Amino acid sequence: MSDEGNPAADPDPRGGLASRRGADDAVVYQPAEDSGLLAEAALEEAHGRVLEVGTGSGWVAQRIAAERGLDVVGADLNPHAAREARERGVEGVVADLCAPFREDAFDTVCFNPPYLPTDPDNEWGDWMERALSGGESGRELIEPFLADVGRVLAPGGVVLLLVSSLTGYDEVLALVDEAGFEGEPVVEESFPFETLTVLRLDRRE
Repeated sequence: MSDEGNPAADPDPRGGLASRRGADDAVVYQPAEDSGLLAEAALEEAHGRVLEVGTGSGWVAQRIAAERGLDVVGADLNPHAAREARERGVEGVVADLCAPFREDAFDTVCFNPPYLPTDPDNEWGDWMERALSGGESGRELIEPFLADVGRVLAPGGVVLLLVSSLTGYDEVLALVDEAGFEGEPVVEESFPFETLTVLRLDRRE
């Protein structure tokens, strides 16, 4: 991530999707600061059978499996990502969020969503754009994820959701509440351009 720019003056302090796309031929999102933060939270909080939605390269899922000894599935809409996850030894499957999984299938669900707010006129429509763009609000994938994740979560299960301040932290908390969860920050890191937080979500009793 670039640390240049003034967030107060620049509506996209990262310099837009272009600055996050990496190599021109990249088709799979590779580990970055957000990935490391999600892994840190998961190594503390994950238990039982784990689903990582939007697994990308499978790096987070691989760490959970290797360091915690848990059974982990890495799901991604991008078939190149699912293949790369399998190359890391992760059970990688092609899936649209939680859609294909059965009820109560997982004890922990992790998600580092595409969260960069993006002008519809400045999108590419390729795999890297899908991995980065959260639509105009930055919450385009967070909303349907929260609406369905409770279905696949076993009793006593937890959700670990990475949230960027660029997407509107309070707005995400409102969506969490609407979905019937209570959210508590477990790890957080601030950068000149954003603050990243991993929320632990538990079903509201």
